[in-house]
Amino acid sequence: MAVQQNKVSKSRRNNRRSHDSLVAANPNECDNCGELKRPHHVCPSCNHYATREVIADTTEIDLDEDAA
Repeated sequence: MAVQQNKVSKSRRNNRRSHDSLVAANPNECDNCGELKRPHHVCPSCNHYATREVIADTTEIDLDEDAA
């Protein structure tokens, strides 16, 4: 069982925890649609990244029913 050797003061304990806080998100505006998105990620609303479409919408894909 771990037993502390000396009492850790509130000041020393709080100084150790000073870097544990969470950082707020830093959203950027999408160049294509203007929605907020995460930096360096594909826009979830329009599927664009750096002014080009990365993921095609499934509604835009023309699937042949005869092919299956």
